[in-house]
Amino acid sequence: MKHRISDLFLNDKIILFFIIANAGIIFAQESGISEPWLIWGDMFITLVFVVEMVMKHIRYGAKGYWSNGWNRLDGVLVILSLPSLLEVFVPTGINLSFVLSLRVLRVFKFFRIIKFFPHIDDISKGIKRAVKDSYSIFFGFVIVIFIFALLNCSLFARSAPEYFGTPLDSIYTVFKLFTVEGWYEIPDVIASYYSDSLFVNHVVKLYFSLLLIVGGILGLSLVNSVFVDAMVSDNNDELAKEVERLHEKIDALNCKIDELKGMK
Repeated sequence: MKHRISDLFLNDKIILFFIIANAGIIFAQESGISEPWLIWGDMFITLVFVVEMVMKHIRYGAKGYWSNGWNRLDGVLVILSLPSLLEVFVPTGINLSFVLSLRVLRVFKFFRIIKFFPHIDDISKGIKRAVKDSYSIFFGFVIVIFIFALLNCSLFARSAPEYFGTPLDSIYTVFKLFTVEGWYEIPDVIASYYSDSLFVNHVVKLYFSLLLIVGGILGLSLVNSVFVDAMVSDNNDELAKEVERLHEKIDALNCKIDELKGMK
């Protein structure tokens, strides 16, 4: 009987059903529907996830449970969703407004559905490999944003304080420009500030055009290409090995054909 109960809570199909049901409940609650059964349903499903985590600890042990990446994700999400249970299990009259505000974290429980995606292990390995191989280009891109942010802050803090008034504002604005967002509105604001000088007006527009090309088109494209290439490199390696095996088979067949021709 004990094993049957544990198998019930460790069944992936049943857990997937509760994850989808919980997502529907949260969607209804965030849409403004405040029916009591939704609150109780959310708490019940949270308890199911807690029991599932306990059962896995019993079966695999604490070390075995937390050594698995997907279990670590499940465990963290379950812990983050525990504040939603406080409304029932904590006596009334105690001010828990700050803690209860953490109930919003329960939406992250839906992330658990990721592990049920087809070939998710291969995808996650590809992402890890891509991050490992391209972290230097990411870091370089961040440095470029930081340099241009400080430069723009010193040049345009007066002419466009809403965009470059502080270094943080400037970093955000440069990042927007590199993602091709506001690429003409921001230069127009600065150019209008220097409307009395036609030369400065054109220089500002030329500067931001070059900034867009260097960071937004070339820089971001380079980051994307390096990341994608690293992510699919394993597939390319497998394809290269398969092509090499085919060439070996073709060479072997050609040798046999030559031998048969020689026998004739």
